[in-house]
Amino acid sequence: MSQQFTKDMTFAQALQANPEVAKVLRKYNLGCIGCMGAQNETLEQGCSAHGLDVNDILRDLNAIG
Repeated sequence: MSQQFTKDMTFAQALQANPEVAKVLRKYNLGCIGCMGAQNETLEQGCSAHGLDVNDILRDLNAIG
């Protein structure tokens, strides 16, 4: 079974779960790979801070399976 991504995961957790996550984050202009906040910031928090809909990103993340 593949990893299910949720809004409560940190960016670091998502990136560790699947290296393809970086491509999805780049699509949304999120430079989370080098950001210090990626260790503690959830996907929902980061999306909110950048004016993005977390559900759009979750849809794309969960599609990479």
